[in-house]
Amino acid sequence: MSAQTDRDRARQNEGRKPEDAANRNKERQEKDDELEEGLEDSFPASDPVSITQPSKPTGNKK
Repeated sequence: MSAQTDRDRARQNEGRKPEDAANRNKERQEKDDELEEGLEDSFPASDPVSITQPSKPTGNKK
C-alpha cells in the first residue's frame, strides 16, 4: 500500500461525486475478495498470490 496521506487523498477526491467513491470502494472490495479467495485456494504455498496475470510472450516466430 502507498504511503499516501489522508490530506493527499482528500485533495484527489475534491469535486468527485459520492457515487464515484462508492464505486471505487466496491472495486477495491472486489479486488480484496479475489485476492483473499486466491490466498485461500493456494494455501499452503511457498509463492504469494499475484494481482496481475502474466502476459504472453511476444516475438518473432521462426
